[in-house]
Amino acid sequence: MSLKNPVDRWGPVSQFLHWTIVVVFLVMAAIGLSLDSLPKSPSYFWVFNLHKSLGLTLLTLVVIRLAWRLYAGAPIPIASIPAWQRMLARVTHWLLYALIIAMPLSGWLFDSASGLRPLRWFNLFQVPKLIAPNTGVREIARDAHGWIFWVLVLLILMHAGAALYHHYFVGDATLRRMLPGRRTPPASSQRTSR
Repeated sequence: MSLKNPVDRWGPVSQFLHWTIVVVFLVMAAIGLSLDSLPKSPSYFWVFNLHKSLGLTLLTLVVIRLAWRLYAGAPIPIASIPAWQRMLARVTHWLLYALIIAMPLSGWLFDSASGLRPLRWFNLFQVPKLIAPNTGVREIARDAHGWIFWVLVLLILMHAGAALYHHYFVGDATLRRMLPGRRTPPASSQRTSR
């Protein structure tokens, strides 16, 4: 059995990376949104470090997912979906990749420019700073981090909403293609790199 994406659905590696990224993003977002309400105690810094460690994990996962997608291709589009929806889905996917990379990078830049104590990824090793402390860059990176997050949330809601719309109202396999389970692809189908 090949781990690459078959022609009719996303393969197990793509599914694993997709759903792992979803879980890491949700946990990281919940922590990030609660940071301002936490008292500045030793546990706060532990939670803040967890948020930053998860952000770097998310960055790594999405780079792996992108590399895997370029290597393994994508399933062929569902024929019944109109061309404009396929184009919109393609643009949305690439924007999601770009923003999921940009968000942790902006956080890493914010952390670096803040001159805070060194970040240790899950307390295993020290992460290098991207730049020396810089107040101007710190403010820009902090603002960018927040804006990127909210645009990303909007795109994720659109992405999930479209998948649920196709599943419940259109009745096609859009959502099922990213869920575990295996069907034999038609022999005449071909894989494409969307």
